[in-house]
Amino acid sequence: MDASQQLGPGGVPVNARTSEYYRTQDLPHRFEHPYVFKGYGQKQQNPMYTTEASKYGSKVPSVHAMPLCFHAKSQKFSDHLGKCGMPRNFSLNTSVDKSIV
Repeated sequence: MDASQQLGPGGVPVNARTSEYYRTQDLPHRFEHPYVFKGYGQKQQNPMYTTEASKYGSKVPSVHAMPLCFHAKSQKFSDHLGKCGMPRNFSLNTSVDKSIV
């Protein structure tokens, strides 16, 4: 490691890739290069209402927090619904109408 190289979270260089540290499989760009994720921003929070989840979410991810493999789901069903529309219910209504009076 070069002495002028800046270290990021997890003690790794800022532009480090996940595959340089772990054996990975089919990772999308956002997992292979965690430095592109800038975080959610941090606004001042009342310490009385700070939770562990908000502490964890406020940290910028490093290569050590990235998944090592990615298995995307097929969008076949959603694509089909987008083309033909959601199913409608044409069944017979057998309930009694409510009287306003």
